[in-house]
Amino acid sequence: MKQVEIYTDGGCLGNPGPGGYGAILTFGEHRKELSGGYALTTNNRMELMACIKALEALKFPCKVTITSDSKYVVDSMTKGWAKRWRANNWKRNSKDKAENPDLWAILLDLAEQHTVDFVWVKGHDGHTENERCDQLAKEAASANALEKDGGYDG
Repeated sequence: MKQVEIYTDGGCLGNPGPGGYGAILTFGEHRKELSGGYALTTNNRMELMACIKALEALKFPCKVTITSDSKYVVDSMTKGWAKRWRANNWKRNSKDKAENPDLWAILLDLAEQHTVDFVWVKGHDGHTENERCDQLAKEAASANALEKDGGYDG
């Protein structure tokens, strides 16, 4: 399996508000940057979307390391919370619904097509690729004519 490094970030101008995601994929000397934005969404949805769009860009199963500054994403994946929410019909516990089940379902399905490790990095702390992803996300959120986030119901 090819080893692909993925770096992601997402955010909003206000939360909720216009949002964007940025992702960088690297394989050897190859590098690809992805970004996109939505008119009204949340920070967490954009963090998830960055991971989803990056994994969707892979054309065959790979060994992947996703580096993110989102504890929400990294902890939910590494600690098995997202899989448990799915198994419990998108419930975090007996009374609380899991947020963003539409995106978690996609991310879990994509992650199962690859061998994926999630790694947390502190945001805004000088990590070159994380800073670039943050810039891509902000630029995307600031763009004109942003599309609607069909899964956001705020």
